Amino acid sequence: MTNTPVLDIRDYRLNFNTFDGVYHALDGVNLSVGKGESLGIVGETGCGKSVTVRNVLGLLPSPPAEVISGEILYNGLDMLKVTPEQMKKIRGIEIAMIFQDPMTYLNPVFTIGTQMTDVILAHQKALAKGEKKSRKEARAHAVDMLRKVHLPNPETQIDRYPHELSGGMRQRVLIAMALSGSPKLLIADEPTTALDVTIQAQILDLIAELVDDMGLSVILITHDLGVVAKICDNVAVMYAGQVVEYGTIEEVFGRPKHPYTEGLLKSIPHPGRPPEELFGIPGFLPNLLNPPVGCRFQARCSKAMEICGTPAPNRNNAAHDRTVLCHLYSEGFDDA
Repeated sequence: MTNTPVLDIRDYRLNFNTFDGVYHALDGVNLSVGKGESLGIVGETGCGKSVTVRNVLGLLPSPPAEVISGEILYNGLDMLKVTPEQMKKIRGIEIAMIFQDPMTYLNPVFTIGTQMTDVILAHQKALAKGEKKSRKEARAHAVDMLRKVHLPNPETQIDRYPHELSGGMRQRVLIAMALSGSPKLLIADEPTTALDVTIQAQILDLIAELVDDMGLSVILITHDLGVVAKICDNVAVMYAGQVVEYGTIEEVFGRPKHPYTEGLLKSIPHPGRPPEELFGIPGFLPNLLNPPVGCRFQARCSKAMEICGTPAPNRNNAAHDRTVLCHLYSEGFDDA
């Protein structure tokens, strides 16, 4: 990556201490996103996509979460070591997050305007600098943000309750709320999962537009490869708590290297393809209470070899920031 990273996750290992034992959720995750860049994190449910970024904002309670090693560097500041006061000045202001189910994160007993105004005033209080906005000024800012995300009639909608809005409108409200502090990094955790296809497209176009207009860096978490291809510059493919392949959209989707990435791309249905030709990756995710030695994909891999029972190091193409966690490329690879 030629762009200086805004967020740089290095050798991140995380466990959850459960009643059944230690769950090895993340194992040596390395990711970065530069200024104005967008990174997509893809993989099947349970692979560790959301867990990877939650501690960027300190959203994983400890216990049961336990960081074993690694760093999460935001502009050089390790987010795993910041104080609560430092986090208040970063969460929602420097780094914002939007979630997949707006009804879970919007309070049903308060209007949209009340909730947005409270958020804007809380950001101002956390920064504790400059002239304080009145509640009327904060409300005007909220209306401007709703207009920026193309919510129809924002002056009227701001006085509605969440249940009075459609799913797509509620998601726009969450995006407006997230952007109200003018963040530099936006983390979108499956923001289109609960929406129909038409509204999904509108929300994705909106995020892409805001990235261009505001110069945001974006991390998009999803299981939908088409969504990533639409708006991201780079992609990280995760499997069982590890990044198994990383590179640009063109490299990874155009010339996949890891067998898991190949399987994901083959499983996408295409118009005109007979149903009997649909591909599915056999087997299930390994139990991370007792993860396999070596490659975590080996039990499901058609190209598995004896050496796959030993850990595979990241392999980099010297010309690119391209990594593949696979013994097939133990001597490196040519991605020309």
